[in-house]
Amino acid sequence: MKRWGLAAVGLGTYLVVLVATAPGTLVDAGLQRASNGRLRLAQAQGTIWAGDGLIEIRDVSGRNAIARDISWRVLPQSLLRGRLVCEVALDRAARQFPVTISFSQVELASAELSFPAAVLALAEPRLKPLRLSGDVLLHATNLSIGRDGMHGNVTLQWRAAGSAFSPVSPIGSYELRLDGQGNTVHALLSTLQGPMQLDGSGSWTNGANPEFHATVRVPPQYQEQLTPLLRMISVQRDEGSFELQLK
Repeated sequence: MKRWGLAAVGLGTYLVVLVATAPGTLVDAGLQRASNGRLRLAQAQGTIWAGDGLIEIRDVSGRNAIARDISWRVLPQSLLRGRLVCEVALDRAARQFPVTISFSQVELASAELSFPAAVLALAEPRLKPLRLSGDVLLHATNLSIGRDGMHGNVTLQWRAAGSAFSPVSPIGSYELRLDGQGNTVHALLSTLQGPMQLDGSGSWTNGANPEFHATVRVPPQYQEQLTPLLRMISVQRDEGSFELQLK
């Protein structure tokens, strides 16, 4: 009995050490599976409990990516409540935001992220030829993503928006609000400021392609400069009026 007892203690100690020192590269494997390769963790250092690296947002092909510095620290006491709470910071920011992971969902109480506008082309490949510029700010509030879909709110702001094909810079600043109600997500697009006025709405359901419709209006003094760009991505309905659809 003593021999088996010592063996059990030894095995238990080994497993504890193995879990405690598991490399941070395991996080990359988990992200890759969960996002179908669209999220990756590069140059990971440390362990799954505390470490840093580069978080990459990739396009569908996996060849193009935008990277941000990321660091994380798991709160071990959270495991006692049957969930895992991880404090995350991007770009070495002093302010961290908590990510809560359970068996059924991932939760964000509040998070603010910033990316260059090129990230929009990673999400929608048809935008890549436009060579977009500006900054995209993301703010998530009480957001949870799980088996039953998405719940909560996400706000995306595209500030100082521009394109290499537009002589007008910036063409405006815009806001997209996403409201998750389980299997369905509703979207509302509005213009914050700028000569190009964008307004639209849409929704998508799990397992189906998103449907989004927007109207674009350009005042007379900007029509000659902006019409060539808009004809690349939308259908002209009238003088200074365009229609954009994503399906």
